[in-house]
Amino acid sequence: MYTSKTDLQIKRIIVALVVLIAVGAVSFYFLRHPRVMDVGYRPQQPVPFDHRLHAGELEITCVYCHTSVETSAHSTVPPTQTCMNCHTSVKRDSPKLEMVRKSYENNEPIPWVRIHRLPEYAFFNHSRHVNAGIDCASCHGEVETQGVIAQKEPLTMGWCLDCHRAPEEYVIPTREISGLDVDPALLRSDIPKGPEHCSACHH
Repeated sequence: MYTSKTDLQIKRIIVALVVLIAVGAVSFYFLRHPRVMDVGYRPQQPVPFDHRLHAGELEITCVYCHTSVETSAHSTVPPTQTCMNCHTSVKRDSPKLEMVRKSYENNEPIPWVRIHRLPEYAFFNHSRHVNAGIDCASCHGEVETQGVIAQKEPLTMGWCLDCHRAPEEYVIPTREISGLDVDPALLRSDIPKGPEHCSACHH
């Protein structure tokens, strides 16, 4: 037979379990839910590269540094040589560029921290998208306004499918700052819907 003390303990345990489950569910949503996962991720980079200065004020196009986006499935991080094309004469003694100079002299890559990452089982082809007139800002935001690059979109399967189903709501047509060589007719026509079958992204 339960006493009032036992009854009170059981009620406290039940309340504690309910609170624990609620806290766990909320934590799971904010830490693991695809809609919020990694959005805003802004790691500290080994060199304080400022896109707002380079792409914004100086109007250096995206493809000057990210040379392979029009021809490759992957967008590469620029090699140090690209930086030194300018910095052999521009601000060559700046303390901020010490790692860049060492990288160039020692022929070792700068250990940039990757920001945008897809699961290994998902295949995304950069060239296919940018050659269709889809601007970099559609996925990466307007980097020329960002001092430090952060992940702007969730890059989840649901987000990709939303764009494939209604590209007019998500796609930004190619802009001059991208430097992409795109057929002008593509920018004047309606953006076609993307494939939705599994094999389009999962080979």
